[in-house]
Amino acid sequence: MRFTHISIQNFKPYEDAELDLRDGVTVIHGVNGSGKSSLLEACFFALYGSKALAGTLDDVVTTGADDAEISLEFVHDGGEYRIDRRIRISGDRATTAKCVLEGPDGSVEGARDVRRHVGSLLRMDAEAFVNCAYVQQGEVNKLINATPAQRQDMIDDLLQLGKLEQYRERAGNARLGVEDVLTSKQSVLEDIESQIAAKEDEDLHARLNALESDLVEVDEKIEHYESQRDKAKSALDAAQSTLDEHAENRERLAEVESAIEDLKSKVAADEAERDKLTERIRELGEELDDLDEDIETVLEQTALDDASEEAIAARREAFADRESEIRDELSEARTRAQGLATQAERLEERADDLETRAEEKREAAEADEQTADEAASELESFRETSADIEASLETIEASFADAPVELGEAADLLDERRSDLSSARESLAETETELKNARERLAEAEELRDAGKCPECGQPVDGSPHVDAISEREGAVERLESERETLESKVESLKEAVEAAEKLVDAESRADSYTDRLELAAERIADREETVETRREAATEKREAADDLESEAEEKREAATKQAERAAEVEETVESLESDLESLDARRERLDRVESLVDTRADTVDARDRLREKRETLADVNRERREHLQERQKRRDELRETVDEDAVKKAKTSKQKAETYLEKVEDEVLPDLREQRDDLQSQIGGVNADLERLDELRERREELAERVDALESLHDEVSTLESTYGDLRAELRQRNVEVLERMLNETFDLVYANDAYSRIRLDGEYGLTVFQKDGTALEPEQLSGGERALFNLSLRCAIYRLLAEGIDGAAPLPPLILDEPTVFLDTGHVSRLVDLVEDMQNRGVKQILIVSHDDELVGAADDLVRVEKNPTTNRSTVERTDAPTLASALADD
Repeated sequence: MRFTHISIQNFKPYEDAELDLRDGVTVIHGVNGSGKSSLLEACFFALYGSKALAGTLDDVVTTGADDAEISLEFVHDGGEYRIDRRIRISGDRATTAKCVLEGPDGSVEGARDVRRHVGSLLRMDAEAFVNCAYVQQGEVNKLINATPAQRQDMIDDLLQLGKLEQYRERAGNARLGVEDVLTSKQSVLEDIESQIAAKEDEDLHARLNALESDLVEVDEKIEHYESQRDKAKSALDAAQSTLDEHAENRERLAEVESAIEDLKSKVAADEAERDKLTERIRELGEELDDLDEDIETVLEQTALDDASEEAIAARREAFADRESEIRDELSEARTRAQGLATQAERLEERADDLETRAEEKREAAEADEQTADEAASELESFRETSADIEASLETIEASFADAPVELGEAADLLDERRSDLSSARESLAETETELKNARERLAEAEELRDAGKCPECGQPVDGSPHVDAISEREGAVERLESERETLESKVESLKEAVEAAEKLVDAESRADSYTDRLELAAERIADREETVETRREAATEKREAADDLESEAEEKREAATKQAERAAEVEETVESLESDLESLDARRERLDRVESLVDTRADTVDARDRLREKRETLADVNRERREHLQERQKRRDELRETVDEDAVKKAKTSKQKAETYLEKVEDEVLPDLREQRDDLQSQIGGVNADLERLDELRERREELAERVDALESLHDEVSTLESTYGDLRAELRQRNVEVLERMLNETFDLVYANDAYSRIRLDGEYGLTVFQKDGTALEPEQLSGGERALFNLSLRCAIYRLLAEGIDGAAPLPPLILDEPTVFLDTGHVSRLVDLVEDMQNRGVKQILIVSHDDELVGAADDLVRVEKNPTTNRSTVERTDAPTLASALADD
């Protein structure tokens, strides 16, 4: 496997970078902190995603960016692959927004699936990758510092021996599982055999025969008593039949006698009803005569010739036609009246509105006049204020006539005066200091002169420079005192000048204020003049508009009066039409009265006819009832002859005897016998169940015995498999240890040639021992820092060779990556590392990537890549360079 191209955006220090990666030894060169390692971390991250990070996805994205993109292209086993990843900042955390692997067999999407596919291609996960091919910065001594157990796990996993241990553990777990099942089945088998023995000791067949004999005897007794019970029931049924027959005859006799009385009662009631119906029929005849008279009277009022349905319908139709005409005329008249009244109201409302608007116009005109008057008054006040301000401004301008500067330059003059005053004060302070020092030196010289000797050394002071300089120091004191007086006078003068300048600045400030106020007064004067003019014009326009509105209102009122008069005329027509409708309703009510009387007469005739039919029906019914009455009386006499009291007494005695016998048999004898039978049947069922259970237990025993035999055989096979996996792992590990020890010593001879060390021993548990040429054995930890680092690099290269040769070229390993391998190496050891790299290249490692700033490694490179970081933007860039260019750059550094 070889990397061919890496492209990154916003990945750690890189904003936008891409690089073609070639075969051979590529050295990535640059100063510390420039981002060299981040370039290789991008390749590692592209392959394994978050599993390749020491931190979180948040650490991947460049500070200030919203997302990062990484694209890695590589060749593996003859196929070309490309992995694209995009990390996006969402809220306060980073997530994988895209992860796609494109290869010869299609696409794989999703971070987890891509990581699994990469692991399958390379036959190693991220941890195995860093243990085999990627020596990360600061982890040069990782394998040598690991415990033998840790080293064993690392190397076994790389050599795929960890799977054999997994298989052995699985076989062991399976063995334990088989043992658990076998133990459980053996326990069940022992329990079943004990149950079978207990059942066989109970002699179930003999118990079954005895119980069946007892059951036959009980069944015969039950059959005998049930036969006698049936005979008793027959006698009881016969006696009950006789009693029921006599009871039924008595009931029928009572029913017939009751029916006779009921028929007599109904006949009498119907005859009374027929008399009532006759009386009602007579009354209805009288009502019909009265109705005929009423109909004649109403016909005369309605001017109808007769009360036929045709005549009444014709008159109704005429009324309906006339009513429709009146209602049409009435609707039209009401609409006209309402319309005219509405128009009159609207005209009145419009007139009121116009008058209101006219009044508002006049009030607004008055307000405008008042505003104009107020503005005129304010105008005079502002003109007076403006004149006062102009006078004050002229006074200030006059004050600058004798001033050393023009109006507007007072501030500069004040700064100049203050600066001069400050300089004079500094000069005065310096002069006073010099004067003080001169006086002190003069006093010291005078003291020495008066003493005659030095107070410290005791030597005479005659001729001393201090004494000889007294006259000069006195002159200096006088000169400085004179200068001080001059400067004090100058300071006082400058103070007065500063005060005068301050007054000018104050006057200038007031002049600026007056100028601003004058401009404001001018603006207000112009505003008030405009207000007076516009308000008076507006008042005139509003009064004229008010006159026009009042004139229009008068016209609207006259039009409203005319429309109201027309509406009153139409209202009279409406009242006339409503009166016609009322008259038509009265005539229709009389017509309704005729129709009602006619309907009432017809109903009365129908009622009388129905009563006559009902009276005839009652007569027919009574004739039939009298015939039934004769038949019932005859049946009553026949039933009276069938009642026999002696037969009833005999039947009661026979029933009592049968009931007594049945009570004893059914309540005492048969329940006891049946209980005995049920108990025997239950016991027989239990024995049969025990016999069936015994057969089932024997069958179950046979099945379990077969199952136990099979489990024992499986347990032996799984145990054999477990030990086989363990033996195979130990054998393969021993082979790999032998090969790895040979390769390690080959590499060791290369990097430690002519040193004090002779060889390395690697035991079966991957324990490492270094032997000196005198035979002394050393632990790797006893080596110096540089030797230990070089030793570890030799071990990593030997493991890489072992994996590559073991795979036999079918799936080449990833590039050999060394990140800052020279950190712990001195100059001599770096040259040996160069030899080691060249040896790995000669042994067929297609691509070796080294991150380093060591010049000697740079010289051994086939391809040079330089990484630089911009100190202003803190962003890294990458570029390929040739050896002379890079050598020149290194010389400049």
